[in-house]
Amino acid sequence: MNFIETRGNDGVKSKEVTFSEAILSPSASFGGLYVPKELPKLEENFILNHINSTYKELAYDILKAFEIDIEEEEIKKALDLYDKFDNPNNPCPVVKVKDDLFVHEQYHGPTRAFKDMALQPFGSILSSIAKKREEKYLILAATSGDTGPAALNTFKNKENIQVACLYPDGGTSDVQRLQMVCEDGKNLKVIGIKGNFDDAQTALKNLLASDSFKKELEKDNIKLSAANSVNFGRIIFQIIYHFWSYIQLIKQEEIKYGEKIYLVVPSGNFGNVLGGFYALQMGVPVEKLLVASNENKILTEWINTGIYDIRDKKLILTKSPAMDILKSSNIERVIYSICKAERTKELMEDLNRDKIFKMNEKETKELQKYFSAINSDDKFGAKIIKDFLNSNYLMDPHTATCIKAYQELKEKDLKVVIYSTAEWTKFSPTVLQALHENSTPVPDKEALETISKEYNTKLPSSIKELFSSEIKHKSVIEKEKIEEEIVRFIRE
Repeated sequence: MNFIETRGNDGVKSKEVTFSEAILSPSASFGGLYVPKELPKLEENFILNHINSTYKELAYDILKAFEIDIEEEEIKKALDLYDKFDNPNNPCPVVKVKDDLFVHEQYHGPTRAFKDMALQPFGSILSSIAKKREEKYLILAATSGDTGPAALNTFKNKENIQVACLYPDGGTSDVQRLQMVCEDGKNLKVIGIKGNFDDAQTALKNLLASDSFKKELEKDNIKLSAANSVNFGRIIFQIIYHFWSYIQLIKQEEIKYGEKIYLVVPSGNFGNVLGGFYALQMGVPVEKLLVASNENKILTEWINTGIYDIRDKKLILTKSPAMDILKSSNIERVIYSICKAERTKELMEDLNRDKIFKMNEKETKELQKYFSAINSDDKFGAKIIKDFLNSNYLMDPHTATCIKAYQELKEKDLKVVIYSTAEWTKFSPTVLQALHENSTPVPDKEALETISKEYNTKLPSSIKELFSSEIKHKSVIEKEKIEEEIVRFIRE
C-alpha cells in the first residue's frame, strides 16, 4: 500500500510513498500529512474471525492488511513490546462500569498513558528501519504531557536515533514532567519551552518543513522524523484498539456482531479519534464517534458548525492538560477524507494565514455524519471523578470529560465505550482535590500516597520511583531558541 499527501503534490516530493518512507519523512508537500491511498478492504468476517485472537494477533493482521513494507520479523518484534504491559494477553482491557457503559483502559503500558499503545511498537519499527538503512535520525516530539514520556521510553538508547522532546514548561502534570526530565538515555534531549503546547507543535512542524534545518542536520549525516501523530506510524497503531473495543464487547456477550456502538474519545490533537474514524471506515460497526473536549472547545465548535476559528482564542490551562490544544493536527486527515487534496490545502492555508477556515454546508454535514462533540469544564470533571469512585471506579480528569458526551450525545440505546487515556496516577493532585471536594493544591507525591492509602489502590513502581530519580534535563528556553538548542544537542 502506498501513501499520498493531504494537500496534493508539489512536484518535488514523490507523488506516492511507501509506509516506511512516510514514517521516516512525515512532512508532506505544502506542509501537509501522509494518508493511505485507500484503506484496506478487510474480509467480511474479519472481526468474527478474531473473537479469540490475542491483541498481538489482531494487530498483526490489521498491519498485514495495510501491506506495510516492513519485514514480518520486525513487525512481530515490535508487537512483542505489548508483553511489557500489565497483562500481556490484554494490554488494554475494556471494563464494564454501568449496564451500557464500558471503559477502554489504555494506560497499562510503561508510562501509564495511551501513547504507549502506539509509540512502543512504532519506535521499534522506526529504529529498526534506520539501523537497516545505516542512516541516523533525529526524532522530534512535541508533547502536551503523554507523547513525550512514551517517545523517550521507546527510543531510549536505540541505535541510529536521537530524540529531541519539546514540552510546555508548567503545562504538564508533575509526574509527566518527571517522566521526561529524569530519562537518562544518552540519545535523548528534553527541552522545556516558555509557551504552550501549540507553540511546541508549531515549532515541530516548522522544523520538519525547514530546508535550512535539514541542511544543518545533513552536515552530521542526520535525517529528520517525528514521533507526534503527524506521523502515520503513530496513527496506524491507533486504529487497532478500536477494533479491540468492539471485539471485547462481543466476547463479554454485551453485543452481537453487527450491533453498533458509540465510541467516546477525549481529544486534543485528534489522533486517537482519527484512529476510530479509520476503524469505522474499515468495518467496525460504530454508530458515531463522540468527541469530548475541555474548556478549550475548538473541536466542539468545529464539529458543530464546520468553522474552525482561533482568531480570538487564548489557550486555557485546565485540569486535563493533554487536551489543552487549539491547533489540532489530525483534523487535516479527516478533512482530506471528506474534501480531498485541493480543498484541504485551501482550508489549511486559510487557517495558517487567517486563523480561521469555514467548511461549506455539504462538507459540514458529511463531518457530522461521523462525529458529534461536546465540551465540559474542570468543575464537571471533578464531580464525575467523585461520582464514579462511588461506583468503585477511579478515573483521571481526561476520562471524566467523556461522561458529558455519554450523558448528552447518545441518541440511541446502544452500548458506549469511553477511552481512558491516562491512569489517575498521572494527575493525582487533581484527582485528590475531586475526591476530597476541595481546591487546596497538594504536591504529586503526597497526593499519590494519600489516594493509594485512602482508597486501597496500588501505585505502579515506575511512578513511585520518579520522586527519587535524578533530574537529567534542566533546559527551559524561549521558543525562538529551539532550533539552536537542538543543533547544539546533536553535536555534543
